[in-house]
Amino acid sequence: MIEINFEVTKFEMEAESSPSLGAYIRGLFLEGARWNRNLQMIDESYPKILFDTIPVIFFRPSLKKLDHAEVEINLQQIYDCPVYKTSERRGVLSTTGHSTNFVMYMQLNCTMIPTHWINRGTASLCQLDD
Repeated sequence: MIEINFEVTKFEMEAESSPSLGAYIRGLFLEGARWNRNLQMIDESYPKILFDTIPVIFFRPSLKKLDHAEVEINLQQIYDCPVYKTSERRGVLSTTGHSTNFVMYMQLNCTMIPTHWINRGTASLCQLDD
């Protein structure tokens, strides 16, 4: 089974080179939080700033370990950040039960427990309203 790991890079506009496996993406926005470039994780928004641009993200495919006997201890907080096409966050339900506006969940490091970001409605957007 294959899984996608999400690594937010320090590149703001473009990566220095293409990856041999996976892909770099850019142009996503964060609503309800900001990307702390020093800590490399989701953090509280600045006052009166509604959206933050996320730096280039590396989508790295890897084989998922199916051995349930091994238990990994992860000390970092991970937020399953929903990614939407637009800020409406709604649309017609598809066969998956998700809105057609929903793209995927992206795992991002965060400074607080995931329920904090869920209560804030933190999500990533592919485009902003103009």
